[in-house]
Amino acid sequence: MYENLYEKQMTGEGELPFELPAWIARAPFEEYLGMRIETATAGAAELTMPFTVKLAQGKGLMHGGAITALADTAVAMAIKSVLPEGSHFATVELGLRFHAPVRGGTVRAVARIVERDDRNIRGEAEVFDGSGMKVATFTALFRVKRQK
Repeated sequence: MYENLYEKQMTGEGELPFELPAWIARAPFEEYLGMRIETATAGAAELTMPFTVKLAQGKGLMHGGAITALADTAVAMAIKSVLPEGSHFATVELGLRFHAPVRGGTVRAVARIVERDDRNIRGEAEVFDGSGMKVATFTALFRVKRQK
């Protein structure tokens, strides 16, 4: 959907050069990485991402940044499932513990909200390889922009 925009320079000014098709939808970065939103409802989400060559590090394992991006996006979709459409929020803190490398297949992140107050939402995700082995545990704190 965004392929023709991938190389367009972001200026930080004016209108965005893209528009999300829905509140819970992939942004250009998530589409570029190949993420799929399988479910996102009631403070939980599941996303998948195939391990393609563009996600490999130098020894042929999935790059840790790709795994982190999948987990972070999964928690963000869990959060979107409980916030009003159009809310602004961002990751302000994150942590990831790797348990095993990803060598191939499709990776799955299962996320949920674990704590919430008026502006802060803490979430976690478990990431699994194609065989179902847990490869990473992710935690993050997101902050919701103040309403004016």
